[in-house]
Amino acid sequence: MASITLSALFLPSSRDRSLVLPARRTRYRGRETFCAGRLRCSATGEPQQHPKVPNPNKSVRPLKKKSSADGDSGVDPAGFLTKHGISHKAFAQFLRERYKSLKDLKAQILTRFASIMEMSSGYELLGVHRNVHHRLDFMEWAPGARYCALVGDFNGWSPTENSAREGHFGRDDYGYWLIIIEDKLREGEKPDDLYFQQYNYVDGFDKGDSGVTIQEIFKKMNDEYWEPGEDRFIKSPFEIPAKLYEQIFGPNGPQTEEELEEIPDAETRYKAWKEQHKYDPPSNLPPFDVIDNGKEYDIYNVVDDPVWRAKFRAKKPPVAYWLEMRKGRKAWLKKYTPGIPHGSRYRVYFNTPSGPLERVPAWATYVFPDGEGKQSYAVHWEPPPESAYKWKSMRPKVPKSLRIYECHVGISGSEPKVSSFNEFTLKVLPHVKEAGYNVIQLIGVIEHKDYSSVGYRVTNLFAVSSRFGTPDDFKHLVDEAHGQGLLVFLDIVHSYSAADEMVGLSLFDGSNDCYFHTGKRGHHKYWGTRMFKYGDLDVLHYLLSNLKWWVAEYQVDGFQFHSLSSMMYTHNGFASFTGDMEEYCNQYVDKDALIFLILANEMLHELHPGIITIAEDPRRLLLFSLSLLFSSHYYLQVLFMTPKQNYVFSLSSFLYSIFFSTSQAAEITNRQAFSTLFVQEHSSDMCLWSKEWYYQLLQRKPSDFEVLSLSGRYFLYIIVFTDMMKLDEYERMLSRATANIHHINDTTMVISYMRGPFLFVFNFHPKSSYPRYSIGVEEAGEFQVILNTDAIKYGGEGHIKSDQYTQKTISKRVDGLRNCLEIPLPRRSAQVYKLTRILRI
Repeated sequence: MASITLSALFLPSSRDRSLVLPARRTRYRGRETFCAGRLRCSATGEPQQHPKVPNPNKSVRPLKKKSSADGDSGVDPAGFLTKHGISHKAFAQFLRERYKSLKDLKAQILTRFASIMEMSSGYELLGVHRNVHHRLDFMEWAPGARYCALVGDFNGWSPTENSAREGHFGRDDYGYWLIIIEDKLREGEKPDDLYFQQYNYVDGFDKGDSGVTIQEIFKKMNDEYWEPGEDRFIKSPFEIPAKLYEQIFGPNGPQTEEELEEIPDAETRYKAWKEQHKYDPPSNLPPFDVIDNGKEYDIYNVVDDPVWRAKFRAKKPPVAYWLEMRKGRKAWLKKYTPGIPHGSRYRVYFNTPSGPLERVPAWATYVFPDGEGKQSYAVHWEPPPESAYKWKSMRPKVPKSLRIYECHVGISGSEPKVSSFNEFTLKVLPHVKEAGYNVIQLIGVIEHKDYSSVGYRVTNLFAVSSRFGTPDDFKHLVDEAHGQGLLVFLDIVHSYSAADEMVGLSLFDGSNDCYFHTGKRGHHKYWGTRMFKYGDLDVLHYLLSNLKWWVAEYQVDGFQFHSLSSMMYTHNGFASFTGDMEEYCNQYVDKDALIFLILANEMLHELHPGIITIAEDPRRLLLFSLSLLFSSHYYLQVLFMTPKQNYVFSLSSFLYSIFFSTSQAAEITNRQAFSTLFVQEHSSDMCLWSKEWYYQLLQRKPSDFEVLSLSGRYFLYIIVFTDMMKLDEYERMLSRATANIHHINDTTMVISYMRGPFLFVFNFHPKSSYPRYSIGVEEAGEFQVILNTDAIKYGGEGHIKSDQYTQKTISKRVDGLRNCLEIPLPRRSAQVYKLTRILRI
């Protein structure tokens, strides 16, 4: 399945972003931010500059008239297409409409959220969260519900104890419910004296546990902080207003308006007050004098006593007292028990027009299947701070080329059981690093319904799958990967969701239009899954927050967005594609889904500029990106279906039979090396079918897998893949130009292409070997074999001898090129040649 970088989503590319975004740009912390403004751009795609103040000494050329290409909106996103020599009016109009929809959506978002980054932080409020006022706050979005309650082990699964009702405090106009669960007082303990009493749950959990009461703290504060007389007006705040009121409106004050004389100016009143109080005894109150210099708009100068000023500045605020008032965790544990204990089960209860129902909260971070196989339940994950996971390693720097090991934690072991995060960390990560990879891409980490679905029927987008361990176990896996210099990518499924109402989001609040479309559009025709409503702000809030959650909470370094064709088209990508431009801009394109992906990409790169985003699109949306990545597990069906080559790929079934027709471990390893090399060198990154999938396809026969998992693994697996990784590490293959396929022969089943000075040749034939096969090359010279999968050390047959590792070109036109090589091609093998010497003719 074609995988494509999201750094330049759906036109334009990242380097042409100025063509479709507003022209006014500012730089903030090294990143470009875009302000509101209009942009007129030409077909050349040159970035627009800030307007400059005209120099009166220079002649000013008249402004050009607005071109017709600018359209009524003054924006020409189709200039990107013109720059690349593509002309299609319908597609250009589609771009204009999509760009306008993007601007309208951003304006709509700003009516409810301060920014897109705030919109993506919903996990900070929704779900269950600890509040400093010894309580837990639960928030959930369920606009179709009439009544909401949190039920679980903590309240005996009672639907009335912790609840909120429609029309009362607890539900806002957008359908968000708030339920407060107070921590429980232990027997014999009394509530806090102050309603604002806080507890420090996390950092320094024993601070403030001195045992001093609130009354003692206030007395100590008054005695030690305030000078005598300084707290007079704090203790009696109404003393001066009362005297002033009595002076003006009391029995000795003026009784009528005529008796109320004109109030003198401030200076006159100040001098009268000074004369009246000139014989008063000394006071500790700060002395101030106001001096008027007599100017009309002069600001009064306030002159104070220098001695008092120095004394005031040396005085520190009573921060220590306030910190002492903030009790620590030990004091809280002594006085309270948590409203929801760590590890306890809970669900959310709704009363809906369809009747009462229970659901796993949509924002739950840890979910367990029910012991009887009925309905799942959320698990409250709030470990004590002293045992919570603490990160040790920093994120590695993003390498220039990505060598991605695609793997599934559950099937990563040699035993027929579900492996855990800890087992993967201990046993698999070192081998991945040793083999030369620099990225692991994890499949099935997010909680899902069917284990057989490999994790693609996702039910709880914020939860780590409990099949493999706890949230802290997954943090440990990511931390250890970072410590070994490996980036961690997640396979994220935002293109559809599981349709099971008991465990997922389908009919979440009893209605059919909460997270998903209604009717046929809300159901995937072939997969039986639900389709998100990407145009809804609250659904965007949920999905964007989910992406930010995995980056902020688990420090993942990138995402592969799974099966985007199912979300980008209302036909879910199951229509026949001919490659015509109209197919990418007709009525079947889901514009809301495209805009969501644009927002997701912008938000993620704002959050973490070094993040990697990859789009998996088997239909290869035209100009989806300028660089194509191929995901190994589906590349066979799409590799040659390009607009430039009307070539029907007829080798798929044969290639599958090549890879899986035998159970001999050595031959499997050789074929795995062959197929992996084919994928990694034709693409812009390297993905690998992990050995776990082979184990599954071989029906988990221990006798067959024993060689790979034990001695054979080190002899064959490590050697072949380490050598392939070194090709990129030392030769910088992936950072060179993209592959140029110039030889495809369906009869001989041979494929060849050039990538810089390297020639890649693949013989897919199961039986035929070719002693002298002609492959065209442009440069005349000597080519040397630097990798041969048919070598004995890789489990091959060793047909190519040492004296055949260097080949000279022949002056003969083949494949439309001026020269050719006549090279040996063993069956089911691949060779990499490097041009080591150029011959000048």
